[in-house]
Amino acid sequence: MMKELRAANRAMFWRIIRRLLGANPGRLFVILLALGAGAGVTAALLNLQVDAERRLTSEFTAFGPNVLIAPHSANSTNNKDSTLDQSILNRFPLFTAEGRKVNASAYFYLIGDVSAAGQADHQRVVIAGIHNLAVANPANESKADLRSPESQACIVGRNVVALMHLQVGDRISVRGNGKQEPCRIASVTQNGGAEDGQVLPTLDVAQRLADSLGRISLIQLTVPGTSREIDNYIASLRQQFPAADVRPIRQFTEGEAKIYNRISGLLSTTVGIVLLLTALCVMAAMTNVAMERKMDVGLMKAIGGATRRVVRLFLAEAALLGLAGGLIGAAAGIILSIGLGKAVFGVAARPRVIVYPVSVALTILVSILSSYPLRRLATLRPASVFRGEA
Repeated sequence: MMKELRAANRAMFWRIIRRLLGANPGRLFVILLALGAGAGVTAALLNLQVDAERRLTSEFTAFGPNVLIAPHSANSTNNKDSTLDQSILNRFPLFTAEGRKVNASAYFYLIGDVSAAGQADHQRVVIAGIHNLAVANPANESKADLRSPESQACIVGRNVVALMHLQVGDRISVRGNGKQEPCRIASVTQNGGAEDGQVLPTLDVAQRLADSLGRISLIQLTVPGTSREIDNYIASLRQQFPAADVRPIRQFTEGEAKIYNRISGLLSTTVGIVLLLTALCVMAAMTNVAMERKMDVGLMKAIGGATRRVVRLFLAEAALLGLAGGLIGAAAGIILSIGLGKAVFGVAARPRVIVYPVSVALTILVSILSSYPLRRLATLRPASVFRGEA
């Protein structure tokens, strides 16, 4: 008997909801339009905000290393104090806690000479032996050739190539501390940094020239992720390698954080303003609806309708309107964000799955909060309504 009564009450509840929604199609359309527009703008801005973090991370990563691992006494005259033990590379974490791959390169520096094969003239240069622990992007793929033990190849900076009139494939000799090593130019680096004036053979070649086998000068890391993720990774490295000086390259990590915080703050503020304006529009429409429904509410309460059930009707109606407006508007907003991302960043924004349910949930919340004028109807007294006093 109780189950039948509950089923009947449930059926009546949804029948009344359908009647309420269909009572004034014009006003219903206006409310849905306001909620849909708010959801669309909210979804577009939230998707841009989430995508901006990924975009900035990838853009700053393209600038090069953002973390350095160096000895504490880099200026010491003692070779062991001014370098790191190469065994550190065997214990090096190549993934962050979030599972992002880290691009790491170990270097050994010395001052030496370089000359073209068969020529007596030589040029004083910085020799930077390099060993890549991980090759994470296409820009570094040329350096992967250095990992081949049977190929005595090296990378030469464009300034050295231009000064000595060299080209890819030429044989050169590098000298240091009275020792000499031959190598073939595998590629020319021209990234606008210090490497443009250096010769980069394999790490073991530079170590042999300096008679410092098993030692490295520093490790350069390109750590992807947000500023917080990079800081967490640095903290873990400091715990793992207390004998080394692990420090971020501040102009990259701090610049990324400042830019993202500004963009995020601007978009969050805009989302808040849009939701507030949406709530005001819906509240104005709901006020008119409340004026029209006084007689309906009075009749419900006169025949025994409980106040909480009347309130539940209005909240269910507002939630359904928010759900419908959110589902349609959020989908349109995510599509809109793709075009906005292309206009702002030059590359279309990638749709983020998390943005859709968040936008719909915010729209439902705004709709429910905006139904405050309807909730006031629950306090009406039937007698006052029928006498025209309310």
